[in-house]
Amino acid sequence: MSRRQLEVTPDLVIRAYAAGVFPMAESRGSDRMYWLDPALRGVLPLDGGFHLSRRLRRTALSDRFTVTADKDFAGAIRGCAEPAPGRSDTWISDEIERLFVELHRRGFAHSVETWLDGRLVGGLYGVALGGAFFGESMFSRVTDASKVALVHLVARLRLCGFVLCDTQFLTAHLARFGTVEIPKAEYKARLAAALEVPARWVATLADEVVAAEIRALRDGAQE
Repeated sequence: MSRRQLEVTPDLVIRAYAAGVFPMAESRGSDRMYWLDPALRGVLPLDGGFHLSRRLRRTALSDRFTVTADKDFAGAIRGCAEPAPGRSDTWISDEIERLFVELHRRGFAHSVETWLDGRLVGGLYGVALGGAFFGESMFSRVTDASKVALVHLVARLRLCGFVLCDTQFLTAHLARFGTVEIPKAEYKARLAAALEVPARWVATLADEVVAAEIRALRDGAQE
């Protein structure tokens, strides 16, 4: 459905996510936006099924990166929209970027950023509703930057009481972290239950609290 047929507002986007539907654009420069409701949905387990290798745990707990939340949401979504190896274009159009920056301003969209020597080198963003977090995209400008952001996201979601992490689709990259596909009907049931959970995103969790949660994540497949 294009924006010319129906004006897409932040309120409409929130209602769509609550119904299990999400928007994508044809390309970075496109003014057309579509609503997707896949038959199979990617879900990253938060209750013990997250795969974290010993090597990545060490990296996430080291001083290599500084990790923040909601410090530079606009920078994170711009990073996700930029070309990357193997991907010359993106589904994050200017309109989607504008909508999600506004959702962030309203407290619905959030980011995790990784920094190296003061430079933003990786991160991710998504939407939080009730106890559900809808992961949208992530980016990396140096090795492990987005992976460390994902580890910190999982720790933060667990600490804040979230019960569902929606990845939209299953990719080979996400599968390494334990992401699975579930049928639409099961996803909608889990989403409905998650929306009733009074989770609350907290951007200012103490570093030592997040680090302790990362240490508690079980080992997964080795990288």
